[in-house]
Amino acid sequence: MEYNEAIDFLYNSLPVFQRQGAGAYKPGLGTSIMLDNAFGNPHRRYPTIHIAGTNGKGSTAHTLAAMLQCAGLKVGLYTSPHLVDFRERIRVNGHMIPRSAVTDFTQRFLNMDIDCSPSFFELTMTMAFEHFANENVDIAVIEAGLGGRLDSTNIISPRLCVITNISFDHTAFLGDTLEAIAGEKAGIIKPGIPVIIGEAPQPEVRRVFEDKAAQVGAPITFADQKQWWTSVTDDFTFTTDIAGTFHAALRGSCQLKNTATILAAAQALNIPPHAIRRGFEEVVSLTGLTGRWMVLGNEPLRVCDTGHNEGGWQYLGPQIAASAPGTKHIILGFVNDKDIDHILNHVARIGNTHLIFTQPSVERARSAADLAAEARRHGLDGDIVPDVATAYKKALATAGKGDMVFVGGSNFVVADLLASIQN
Repeated sequence: MEYNEAIDFLYNSLPVFQRQGAGAYKPGLGTSIMLDNAFGNPHRRYPTIHIAGTNGKGSTAHTLAAMLQCAGLKVGLYTSPHLVDFRERIRVNGHMIPRSAVTDFTQRFLNMDIDCSPSFFELTMTMAFEHFANENVDIAVIEAGLGGRLDSTNIISPRLCVITNISFDHTAFLGDTLEAIAGEKAGIIKPGIPVIIGEAPQPEVRRVFEDKAAQVGAPITFADQKQWWTSVTDDFTFTTDIAGTFHAALRGSCQLKNTATILAAAQALNIPPHAIRRGFEEVVSLTGLTGRWMVLGNEPLRVCDTGHNEGGWQYLGPQIAASAPGTKHIILGFVNDKDIDHILNHVARIGNTHLIFTQPSVERARSAADLAAEARRHGLDGDIVPDVATAYKKALATAGKGDMVFVGGSNFVVADLLASIQN
């Protein structure tokens, strides 16, 4: 089997949520446990950290992995989705899983007589767990996919659980109230295992976490109940008691909340101060993280961000508005099962915008024309461009030095942009 054949099997022979949406969603742990048993329970060979939440999971997971690496550990990191290369999902000390390992695992799975039909996520998760075991990692940071209680990753017994925040996303699967969504995310809380809650300002959400932690005897810390820094500057230089002063590589208003969550987790893990500082400062180079308020250039300022729900856009909207004195050229695209009403409300409040409606190159894409029609119901008009690369070229041709070009709305829009730039 060649690498491209393995990737073709993973994408085209298995249900893939990022491509198909609801049709690929498989709640429950039965298949994950069956696969795990077939491959020798690899995740039991190293300690893990489990991270769930609506927004900020990726930034939190990557930064904690960077810190642990800076503390001298060999660190596995499993995240999703990828943006350009499938292997972004599975890293050890920042290095993507080799193509040969992907091919070998896929071939061995196909040669096995396992009475199950895994999804793309279930099989790639098992691939990650085995790769970390083969690499003899000291610890692995595991990001949940969708939800928590019934997410495939919930077969692990972690050293620490982290739930970043709760917002409305994937309501068809997780529930249409914050309490219901919190209940699903709280499903990763394990007996006796410490849990960090990054942000829970709503009393009803806080009670869900408190009740679950009390039920299973898990020590619980709410990161938003403590002031973790004595000062922070506009360029994201933090001065803290537990790690001194550091200049954070990840920017964006949402990173203030993520920083509190990460510091609380770092304290719980007893990560030394020098490793905390370096992890914050070098997370991008150490882990390969992309797509989080990612500055692509200046004059005009060019930024992309994977924020794709209301919780993300409550930060993105004001930040875009404040980022440049001139026109904000905003390229937007979404998938067709995303509730975008609240996002468009945030976009409408930005002001001085030139909107370009586009669509990502996935089956689930909402067409640019449909998006434009929906936007008009929110009083928003703009150009319709059917692909991201062309939309980006159009924005650059129009934007002046004092303007801004922003690309976002979906992981897949950012993925298309980065792929077009690389090519």
